[in-house]
Amino acid sequence: MEKFGKSQPVKRTEDQRFLTGHGRYMDDNIPDNALFAAFFRSSVAHGRITALDLDAAREADGVRLVIALDDLANAGIDTVLNAATVSNRDGSQAAAPDRHMLAKDRVRFVGEPVAVVIAESLTQARDAVELIWMEIDDLPAKMSVDAGGEVLHPEAPDNRAFDWGLGDEAATEAAFQCAAHTVSLNVHDNRVIIASIEPRGCQASWNDGRLHFAYGGQGVWAMRAQLAQKLKLEPETIRVTTPDVGGGFGMKVMPYPEYFCAAVAAMKLGQPVHWMSDRSEAMLSDHHGRDLTSLAELAFDANHKITAYRVHSKVNLGAYNSHFGQAIQTDLFSKVLMGVYDVQTTYLRVEGFYTNTTQVDAYRGAGRPEAIYVLERVIDRAARELGIDPWELRRNNFIRPQNFPYQTATDETYDVGDFDMVLSRAGEQANGFTARKAADAERGLIRGQGLCYYIESILGDPSENAKVTFSEDGTVTLYVGTQSNGQGHETVYAQFLSDQTGVPMDRINIVQGDSDQLPHGGGTGGSRSVTVQSTATLATIDVMIAAFTPYLADKMGVEENDVTFDHETFRASGSNLTPTLTEAADMARADGRTDLLQHEARANLDARSYPNGAHVAEVVIDYYTGETWVDRYTVVDDFGNLINPMLAEGQVHGGVVQGIGQALSERVVHDAQGQLLTASLMDYALPRAAEIPMIKFTSVPVPSTSNPMGMKGCGEAGTVGALAAVANAVQDALWDHGVRQADMPFTPHKVWELLNDGPVAAK
Repeated sequence: MEKFGKSQPVKRTEDQRFLTGHGRYMDDNIPDNALFAAFFRSSVAHGRITALDLDAAREADGVRLVIALDDLANAGIDTVLNAATVSNRDGSQAAAPDRHMLAKDRVRFVGEPVAVVIAESLTQARDAVELIWMEIDDLPAKMSVDAGGEVLHPEAPDNRAFDWGLGDEAATEAAFQCAAHTVSLNVHDNRVIIASIEPRGCQASWNDGRLHFAYGGQGVWAMRAQLAQKLKLEPETIRVTTPDVGGGFGMKVMPYPEYFCAAVAAMKLGQPVHWMSDRSEAMLSDHHGRDLTSLAELAFDANHKITAYRVHSKVNLGAYNSHFGQAIQTDLFSKVLMGVYDVQTTYLRVEGFYTNTTQVDAYRGAGRPEAIYVLERVIDRAARELGIDPWELRRNNFIRPQNFPYQTATDETYDVGDFDMVLSRAGEQANGFTARKAADAERGLIRGQGLCYYIESILGDPSENAKVTFSEDGTVTLYVGTQSNGQGHETVYAQFLSDQTGVPMDRINIVQGDSDQLPHGGGTGGSRSVTVQSTATLATIDVMIAAFTPYLADKMGVEENDVTFDHETFRASGSNLTPTLTEAADMARADGRTDLLQHEARANLDARSYPNGAHVAEVVIDYYTGETWVDRYTVVDDFGNLINPMLAEGQVHGGVVQGIGQALSERVVHDAQGQLLTASLMDYALPRAAEIPMIKFTSVPVPSTSNPMGMKGCGEAGTVGALAAVANAVQDALWDHGVRQADMPFTPHKVWELLNDGPVAAK
């Protein structure tokens, strides 16, 4: 038991090794006898492969193997990557073109892998890649997110991958026809690169008929299932592990072509094969995020209550359907389409189009931002056009606390919420804007304030496993099915187990990322980890207490029903024995009761939880240069009950910074031929510490009813709120200067042009 009770702001225990250079990432775990992989990639965005000569590469020094698609097919594996699809609005199935692990006949984006070289050193592998000769008949690059253009796939003759709809189109149209006011806004959500601190990498080895595959990912069991399916192996013959992972952001969830190629090479050569992407390679080949344009419309009655909401989005899928792309884009939009507002009818239409770029997933913090960004931008526009305070317009349309549980028009059931209370706290924290704006005006600066009230839906596999074992040295090991990418899982899971059992945190070890250690795990994504994993841990504790109770009742000389556990010790009236869990385990070990030294359970959440909160951003703009910076940032979040408030605040800070980066500087740029012009950190502008203000965070919990701990999840909340808050702040600052359409990223040049081209400037 911690000195001051449960749910304390405990510092991250794993930071000691990370900050002193003792983390173990993919490149820190290379065996002495490992071979190295390097990929030959397309240098053009679109074309037919007319010749591919691998002979010189195969004869190069140190080269052990060169593989193209035919070699994979001849090895008897399934070379087609899995992909997600949805049904079209008319009920037909969306396009589902094959994507092979290596290019087949045609290349469709710059960076698409065509062949792989395996050599004794990385330098030799890269040198051999340079010897590969490929001839291509160039085809026009299709870069616009619209129907038409050069066809990428025969299955999609107009390059439309899908045309999906959700909601009641007729009722929504009727509501718009009889509305007292309607407001519309075109909203662009710029394409971004994930840029995790550690690029993607993997390592495969084949020994005694068993494959060991290690990679920097977000879960091991889904990867194992994919390897088993594609390589035609039994799942039990595959072990998948993850070392420390330097950032994931959803981009590292899905299988990529390189992983299967490395596994095939290791099986063929009988030696470990290691591959690690470099930064530009990652920027070319990793899945990107966002890249969609939406027409959003709101209908109001005479009292400024929203009666209907309609969105038509066009999204860029890149060259192929990704493992998650279509389903994620559409599903995540639908989960939070209504936001926190009491709206009875809605209709969403999403069209997906193929372009000659790498795949795009609705991730990077991850998915909810798109839907909330669109909704909060258009409601902010409505407040301006209707002449209403944007805070009051939101309050006027909030779902009221007494109306929970609340079923949205998209069939989500929000369990609890007090949005007005959270917004009021944010207003208290962010007060003084008017005075700051006036002071800036005297210095020739423009200040704007932006508000976003977000809600997100905790997604992913609702079930999870946990296992607890007791060791002779008095330590306890908790095996988990999720995977940390830097969020602090080792700390928060140990803290939760300590809170519930009294085992000191420093005596608890956390084991993650090993498919041999647990029968199943859902991995990490969609802010699911702490909520779902803690539910499984709680279930395991229940199993453990139930198992120890009859054993200890016999030791105590009492009836089973008399034994209780108070989160620290077992007690029973009439007995002086008060053993802790570790003491009980020592007793069991001495008695040969090894069955009491390991306990396991699987838990399932029957319902989602819905974290929500208010973000308030203040930006300052230099009129003469267009330079724009975030000067103040306030967050009030309802995450339900927290295990470690410090870690939750850290997650919010990171997410907000990510949102600020996209709003002010990040943007993927391709030229007309599909060449990526932002393929290095010299060209792609990530946010810097000097550009980030102090972020004021307040937790105002309204405990969820969907899980035993009352948690709501927080991993992505910062980004979900930050995009619209910053964008609305910039729009607020520019409004009085005649600017009516402002889209991210708000670079100095763009803002300067908006100010100098606006109606006010023209006068």
